[in-house]
Amino acid sequence: MRSDAPPLLPIFRSQHQAVLLAWLLMHPESEYTLTELSQRLSVPLTTVQREAGRLVGAGLLLDRTLGRARLLRANTGHRATQPLTTLLEMSFGPQVVVAEEFAIPGAERVLIFGSWAERFLGRVGEAPRDVDVIVLGNPVRADVYDAADRAQARIGVPVNPVVRTVEQWDTASDPLVAQIRASAIVDVTAGPGGGAP
Repeated sequence: MRSDAPPLLPIFRSQHQAVLLAWLLMHPESEYTLTELSQRLSVPLTTVQREAGRLVGAGLLLDRTLGRARLLRANTGHRATQPLTTLLEMSFGPQVVVAEEFAIPGAERVLIFGSWAERFLGRVGEAPRDVDVIVLGNPVRADVYDAADRAQARIGVPVNPVVRTVEQWDTASDPLVAQIRASAIVDVTAGPGGGAP
């Protein structure tokens, strides 16, 4: 399955390539099997294999075999790694960063909505200037705002959190919830790949 150039940063050949590269560059200390990456990123295994081959060939990723598994990791020694990491953090980073930073007690679901979600899901438009997040559950509000501050520091754009209960989300009686539910949504609760809203 081939995806088109991603509206978030159309310099990449596909959304799958950008998501794969973003994950590995943003976790340079870790190695992942192709199967782990396929599952974690919700990208078909054959696509991960193909994109990994291209990125290893370009020297941006390193691979090794361990038994029958092929392991991938970022090539931190490549001169393009740091600038690419910065670009990917600003564009695809919110999916990874918001999932990590908002993994706080009481947050049952974490969704990104607004312009970033629209671009991520393929709707063409201006580059997002911020990231809008709705946290569903009963977290401590100070924890939510601390998570937003940490995420903002990592991705370099404002992160605007909203908190609602799961009941408010399910009934959509709140006008803001109804508006968000009618818009583009990326569920990052389970990390990249997420789940359906």
